[in-house]
Amino acid sequence: MNRFVLVVTFALASTLSAQEPVTPARPDTAEAERLRAQIEERFSQHVQQELRLTPDQATKLRASQERFGTQRRALMRQQLDRRRALDDQMQPGLAANADSVKRLMDGMQAGRAQMLKVEQDADREMSGYLTPVQRARYQQMRERLMRRVTEMRAERRGGRMGPGMGPQGGRRPGIAPGTRPRRPRGRGI
Repeated sequence: MNRFVLVVTFALASTLSAQEPVTPARPDTAEAERLRAQIEERFSQHVQQELRLTPDQATKLRASQERFGTQRRALMRQQLDRRRALDDQMQPGLAANADSVKRLMDGMQAGRAQMLKVEQDADREMSGYLTPVQRARYQQMRERLMRRVTEMRAERRGGRMGPGMGPQGGRRPGIAPGTRPRRPRGRGI
């Protein structure tokens, strides 16, 4: 139950912070930031327990999470802005501006490369204070969290995500993430 609350809170906060421009004057942005900080704190505590981190490791990991998290969020906001602009360009019935589309597509590709570099830099830094097993487990925990956040966003939007997903983006019972539904086995016809 604790994990579910953590994931739900994280999903809401990350969605809010990704959707809202960074403007300190807006109270909803301040609320999203407060929620995000609270979620990050809970996730850090969960990671510290699961990975059995020493106090020194926990301190260093929190610093890494803060530094690289800030970079990730900035890149995610840029990518979101590019996606929205591209969607605006690609509306059915309207002629898209080829130069704008090319610039946006190039920007999205550059954004993906920047995100990969941030991930590599974060992993390289963590290799200085976490064991390989701790790093791998941390990455698994983070990937599971992000996957669940993505699923929850899709459910809120009412969209489908792919194999194993039901209408409105909900997971069909008995279907594991990333798998295809199995056909019933039976005697040949």
